[in-house]
Amino acid sequence: MLHETAFNSLPLGAIKPGGWLKDQLEIQASGFTGCLEEHWKDVGDDNGWLGGHGESWERGPYYVDGLLPLAYLLEDEALIGKANRWIEWSLASQRENGMFGPERITSVNQDIDKEQDWWHYMIMLKVMMQHEEATGDERIIPFLTKFFTYVHSVIEEQPLRGWAKARGAEMLLCIVWLYRRTKQPVLLELADIVAGQTTDWSDIFHDFPFWRKVEEWDWTTHVVNVAIGIKTPGVLFELNGSPMERESVHRGIDSLMTYHGQAHGMFSGDEWLSGTHPSQGVELCAVVEYMFSMEQLTRILGEGRFGDILEKVAFNALPAAISPDWTSHQYDQQVNQIICNVAPRAWSNGPDANVFGLEPNFGCCTANMHQGWPKLAAHLWMKDQEEGLVAVSYAPCTVMTTVGRHDVAAVIEVTGEYPFKDRIRIHMSLERAESFPLSLRIPAWCDDPVITLNGRELPFQVESGYARIVQHWQNGDRLELHLPMEVRLVSRNMYATSIERGPLVYVLPVKENWQMIRQRDMFHDWELYPASPWKYGLLADTPFEIIEQDMVRQPFQAQDAPVRVKVRGQLIRDWKMEGNNAGNPPLHPDTDGQPITELELVPYGSARLRIGEFPLIGERRRADKR
Repeated sequence: MLHETAFNSLPLGAIKPGGWLKDQLEIQASGFTGCLEEHWKDVGDDNGWLGGHGESWERGPYYVDGLLPLAYLLEDEALIGKANRWIEWSLASQRENGMFGPERITSVNQDIDKEQDWWHYMIMLKVMMQHEEATGDERIIPFLTKFFTYVHSVIEEQPLRGWAKARGAEMLLCIVWLYRRTKQPVLLELADIVAGQTTDWSDIFHDFPFWRKVEEWDWTTHVVNVAIGIKTPGVLFELNGSPMERESVHRGIDSLMTYHGQAHGMFSGDEWLSGTHPSQGVELCAVVEYMFSMEQLTRILGEGRFGDILEKVAFNALPAAISPDWTSHQYDQQVNQIICNVAPRAWSNGPDANVFGLEPNFGCCTANMHQGWPKLAAHLWMKDQEEGLVAVSYAPCTVMTTVGRHDVAAVIEVTGEYPFKDRIRIHMSLERAESFPLSLRIPAWCDDPVITLNGRELPFQVESGYARIVQHWQNGDRLELHLPMEVRLVSRNMYATSIERGPLVYVLPVKENWQMIRQRDMFHDWELYPASPWKYGLLADTPFEIIEQDMVRQPFQAQDAPVRVKVRGQLIRDWKMEGNNAGNPPLHPDTDGQPITELELVPYGSARLRIGEFPLIGERRRADKR
């Protein structure tokens, strides 16, 4: 028997994005995600997952794993039609023995066994699960049942290897999903076999051995494997309920942030875990996979911490790595990013890894980046085991579901400009009055949250990061959640300091000079050069002034940022460039004779060139340590 999870995800389509989040999805749809098939042959008509002779490994499944949820969230018939091509070909490709997909592996990747591999199927399984939830397609359950019957018959002779071994939890997610619908005992047998063949992430994270920048290839330090792997103990917890699995997740996150953590909420990895230096990069694939891992850990373990991490990564690291119009992206981003150009860096990645373009360094992120915003939108709210509702994040949306023991139809509308502003409004439309629990995530950064119901302040206790309110709710009830956002200085490596307010990190935007280095029909490649000074330190005793302005359609660009933080700093003459990057933030910055300057900081995701970890000037003020 499976262990009961804390929460259950709502089916794809039950949550519709609103406000700024819907704008992001629409911008995504008009850029890379809606147009990639026509402009990038790797996911074009010749892709093996469409019956062609081209790439037939992970890139097609990666792409559809983001395209499909985007299509249904926007209710965009053209995008749905695009996604359905991939679904229909995959369903029609199933052989008598249950296997499906391309009959050969064609890939530019040279680190796979092109005779047999399980990894690319795992991605398409996630696509099929989402398709079934969005459409109720009655073919999916039998299709998956037949496939897993085949897997069960051959998995011990053809075990998980390479990427599949590191990422076996992705297959477990689908096996568990199918078992909850069919209750076939053979699926639990298969889950045990797959779990036994998967990398022992529980052991790695429980006693984490990677304390320094990794200099050589290893499956268990590859940043995307780590971002996917962190959910593995949680998935095993769903299978066995062992408290050790929960402990491994927390110890793993703590260790990753201690030894490799960066200001945007991610751990470094360009291509392997790379320490805490703010000029080390992190791969975009890792960003979107870590978000998905946090969504699954929220569902399974039900702790607010995972929502805190999810928001920090989603609202900072995700938009920072993609151009505001969604027509170029980076492979690696840097916290202190002063130049994006083709140049060697102290990375294992190529010299173009931080330029903005169609497929800088390698095309995996071009295919995989699409899942970030759509899956966040699809996991903003969940259900608990008492048919109550759980608010995981407060981006604007509308939730359509049922609540309570009597399955009362409910529409929950969330409005406001969170995370840029600190007030969230929640309006309930209920078919009839009903009693059910409502759990509201209270972020760890918020010291004095206030919840009001129809203008009356509610008392509440916070447990595991959630305020759980149980009462008889009425149609038309209005909740307001006030999460006051205080500016915090966070002390980082070498006494550098980052600045946070709520879930957003604030950075000094460096004026950007975009220079095209390759022209295409739509998705060009660009180098970015600084057109304003970047060598600023932060005065230890600086005051903070918050400036708010109206939201625009694209808040993730510096000139239109809807909230800014004014601080005081000074230019530092001895902050050097090292290896085509900003060097170490100086421990004893030389500011002699420099005037004190007022600086306007913007959200991290709004600046493609930026300083996010500042040298501290003057008497060191105590800062939070993260």
